[in-house]
Amino acid sequence: MKATGMKEVGMMLLSQAAQALGARLIGEDVRFVAVSSDSRNIQLGDLFIALRGEKFDGYEFVARAAQDGAVAALINADSYAAHPPLASSPYPPVLVVEDTRIALGQLAAYWRNQFDIPLVAVTGSNGKTTVKEMLASILRAAAGREEGVLATQGNFNNDIGMPLTLLKLNAQHRYAVIEMGMNHPGEIDYLTRIACPDVALITNASGAHLEGLGSVEAVARAKGEIFAGLKHHGSAVINADDDHAPLWRTLAGSHTLLEFGLGGMTRCAQASGAGMPPPRLLPQSAGSAITSDLASVVGSPSRMASSSISNVSEADQPADVAGQWQPQGAGLHLNAQTPSGNFGADLQVPGAHNARNALAATAAAIALNVPLEIIVAGLEKFGGVAGRLQRKAARHGAVLIDDTYNANPASMRAAIGVLAQSNAEKPGAKRVLVIGDMGELGDNAAALHTEIGSEVRRAGIEKLYALGALSANAVREFGSGARHFERLEDLQDALELELDADTTVLVKGSRFMKMERVVAFCASEQEAQCCSH
Repeated sequence: MKATGMKEVGMMLLSQAAQALGARLIGEDVRFVAVSSDSRNIQLGDLFIALRGEKFDGYEFVARAAQDGAVAALINADSYAAHPPLASSPYPPVLVVEDTRIALGQLAAYWRNQFDIPLVAVTGSNGKTTVKEMLASILRAAAGREEGVLATQGNFNNDIGMPLTLLKLNAQHRYAVIEMGMNHPGEIDYLTRIACPDVALITNASGAHLEGLGSVEAVARAKGEIFAGLKHHGSAVINADDDHAPLWRTLAGSHTLLEFGLGGMTRCAQASGAGMPPPRLLPQSAGSAITSDLASVVGSPSRMASSSISNVSEADQPADVAGQWQPQGAGLHLNAQTPSGNFGADLQVPGAHNARNALAATAAAIALNVPLEIIVAGLEKFGGVAGRLQRKAARHGAVLIDDTYNANPASMRAAIGVLAQSNAEKPGAKRVLVIGDMGELGDNAAALHTEIGSEVRRAGIEKLYALGALSANAVREFGSGARHFERLEDLQDALELELDADTTVLVKGSRFMKMERVVAFCASEQEAQCCSH
């Protein structure tokens, strides 16, 4: 942590925050220990951020927050002027600003600047949460302790959640991995300038958030805004397999570029004998917090040797970090070629998309000078993300794959690929895909759902069950073996007849469809008890 003159206890004095924000301090100059924007979850010593929305004004909850332990509040000037507190009311010291939402971002930028640690920013239409968690697993191994890494929790990836995440930085952290989401142009630009990343990573661009952006090209350009806040010495990490890689190369400008991809020859191998140097990485000091006891983390050094891989991805773009994969049990085996050397790793998660996610996390870790042994250890420890292709036990001996966190066309195709490989060679095996509507697809929504029906049929999946008006298009396209349901209860009744030891059921849909209700219905009693604790 940089020398800031702050005491060991607490984040900062209100006077420091006021100076950083250009705010007016009314009341005692107290020290706050954390920041919260939810008056229902106030902890002793918090600074309460009184955000304002279309139907609420956090200013109304300042007194309640103070009663629950908040030592101060950040408030809007117009709210304070319109409804000044009564002299007799218990009211905390306040920082008065023009816009608390903007001030939250400014405070986060100030606080992030107090910590001289590597920060990786991750965005993309699909895979950003998985890549973030894979990379966090690697960096925890690098730091030597779980609490050594700050990583975005849940969906705290917007202009409120990301600043709140940065404001959790403390002296124990050696790395930070920050997820950035968006649904309109300019949002990523705003977030990346707050976070000031050392490494900025784009997983891909696809037909997500089309309602707010209009085209996949616009999505790609909005994702490319992540390089606007990248530090001068920072590294841009992009997906060489994505059609928008040329755009991102341009947007990355003079920053160091690292590309990842499946299948194709690595850039270093392609340039062998041609005089092309490997990519320049961050200074060694940026990745210096590496534990020295590699053997205790990794085990046998033979794991680093390449093994023969039977299937190569369809992608064939040259990349700095390239790989090939094959299914292995409920997960996959990955062979990777990197500027730092080659390795093999056994991952607990399935599918080509997760192989590519692992390569993305690897590229970011290499940009931070993390040794390959640590990268392998972190990747192999990663157990998946809740609601993202999680294998569970279902009733009557069936296998359940929970992919209900969210859905768009690209992630739906990835799920189809995973289900198609499940028990594909087992005689009498049956695969059932249960889908809900995909949201935010704009005018192409019906056509995109129709395409999903076609892809499910081509993948050889035996049955398609669907819930939601848009998903009816997929059912019509699939044809015989597909059923559309108006009511959840009817879908559950139909699934009850499908569940047996030869059946694998994958459930997926956008958040608003609440497809986790289907997962809860299908899950075995033991699985349900496990998940409830």
